[in-house]
This record gives sequence, structure tokens and C-alpha cells, in this order.
Amino acid sequence: MAGLKDQISKDLIQALKEKNEVKVGTLRLFLASAHNKEIEKKGKNETPELSEDETQEILRREAKKRKEAIEIYVRGGRQDLADKESGELEILEKYLPAQLAPAEVEKIILEAIAVVKPAGAKDFGKVMGEAMKKLKGLADTGEVGKIIKERLEQTV
Repeated sequence: MAGLKDQISKDLIQALKEKNEVKVGTLRLFLASAHNKEIEKKGKNETPELSEDETQEILRREAKKRKEAIEIYVRGGRQDLADKESGELEILEKYLPAQLAPAEVEKIILEAIAVVKPAGAKDFGKVMGEAMKKLKGLADTGEVGKIIKERLEQTV
């Protein structure tokens, strides 16, 4: 089965031929993370092959690391390092599904609130779980949580 990981491996070979150092480094780091996950699965006596969801989860995690690093570098006045991380983030985002528009995210959150009928902020986890059923991989979890928290505060 030719999946996302296989495509990234092919793109790495192409990047090596093109001598694109940023892309080579970024894709190698991703493949190393994926390999570590396969080793972890093998240690748990699971099938070591990664599913598409697991591969995308690793990509999201790597992209999140880049976003956090960019914020830190910008605050620290290191625009050169922030630019490097931005370049890596751009490469990783090409392999991730497009994120939903804020209005779509809001709509799904409101639907989740309607389903759960929360009694207040204590039901945050229930609403988050319901919303993430539809939003997983399509919206930033932190942003979803922030919006849910705001909505729950409005209902109290």
C-alpha cells in the first residue's frame, strides 16, 4: 500500500537529488519520528506498519513543534531561526490535510455543544470529545479548546 510515508520517502530522494538541504533535513526528521513510532509499536507486539492516521498524527506533532519554535524565536528576537522553522513548517504542511476555516470550526463546535448539552465549564471534556470526532486533523486542538471554553463561559 503506497501511503503518505512512502510519498515522503520518494520526496526525500527527490530533495536529495535537488540538493534541497532544508527539505532533506525536514523529511529526514519526520521519517526518523515515524521509524521511532514503528519501533515503539513493535515493542508492544503490534503490527509495526503505520496507518495513515498515525502518519498524519506524527506530521501534526512535527508541525506543532515548528509552530512553537517559531513563537519562541520571534519572542527572543531570532528572526533567522524563526524563518528556518517557517520553511520546515511549510514543507510539513504540504502533507497535511487543509485546515477548516474558523467559521466551519465554530459551526462544528456549536453542533457538539447542542449534542452534549453541557451544564457548564465542567463538561468541557465531553464537548471537546464530541467536537474532535469531526475536527481531528482538520483544526488545531488548542484553538478548538479555546473556542469551546469561550462558548461554555457564555452559556453560564
